[in-house]
Amino acid sequence: MTHVLISVDTELSAGGQARGQGIRENFESSILGRCPAGDFGVGWQMDRLEQHGLKGVFFVDPMPALVHGEQVIADIVGPILARGHEVQLHIHTEWLQWANASPVAGRSGRNIGDFDLDDQVRLLGLARDILVRAGAPRPIAFRAGNYGADDNSLRALAALGIAWDTSVNPAYLGGDCRVSVAQGQIGAVEKEGVFLLPVSGFFDRPRHFRPAQICAASGMEMRAALSHAAETKQPAFMIVTHSFEMLSRDRQRPNRSVMARFDSLCRAIADHPSLRASGFADLDPGELLDGDRKQERLPANLLRTGLRFADQLIGTWRYERRLLPG
Repeated sequence: MTHVLISVDTELSAGGQARGQGIRENFESSILGRCPAGDFGVGWQMDRLEQHGLKGVFFVDPMPALVHGEQVIADIVGPILARGHEVQLHIHTEWLQWANASPVAGRSGRNIGDFDLDDQVRLLGLARDILVRAGAPRPIAFRAGNYGADDNSLRALAALGIAWDTSVNPAYLGGDCRVSVAQGQIGAVEKEGVFLLPVSGFFDRPRHFRPAQICAASGMEMRAALSHAAETKQPAFMIVTHSFEMLSRDRQRPNRSVMARFDSLCRAIADHPSLRASGFADLDPGELLDGDRKQERLPANLLRTGLRFADQLIGTWRYERRLLPG
């Protein structure tokens, strides 16, 4: 059985805050996915997951509470928990620049990894406590905003008793992600006192990694990568999306191409006998750790890649009014 973690980075927009967007408008756009055609955010995602009997993992960023108060985080967490999905910890430290009272003496940084170890312990501990006060169970997993963690982030998580980290996206290694792990790390590995589970993916060109993110991979590519994970008996497969990812970039209309990929993904997981949608509470580290198990990513297939480029070209033209594939 391969555990499939369908993870949703659930966050208010720091960019919207910088542009002067009000908190209610930000909440409606970023969390509810609201546009003139309806709501296509967290609620829509949960509807689709539940239609197929699946569980999602929602990584919630509590940092906007430093600017807008903690009730807005409770408004995010409550409906997710009420519907039986999992809430874990996310953090975007960009929000510190607008904080009413800085927990780190005014120091700022785009990523959690921009801070020293003491500041990271302080920030992650504060974010955890806000999440718990919002009604969430004590988190056992974490993902850094922008994948911007470093080895100190893992040490801080260990100090706080947070067992799992999924901040490593191989596409970001050497950039925002500064965790010292090999580009080819696929399965879970123990590092700095926590269990690190990287974002999954596949090769879309020879030696070129493509992350398993809804907006970055076609339905065909995702189905092939999931089947490959099951056939090669990979213990876990980590998928990423965002609370606002079903909308166009300007968030004024639903992106039905991306929505169709999400539906296709849910069907593929529900229909495959060796795939199980799981949360971190369902994982046994002993079963997932790499050890001597050799894992390989789905090899490149130029037909699949070419069809995705065509799908993206059509999608960006229809829903973004842009001619460049994303």
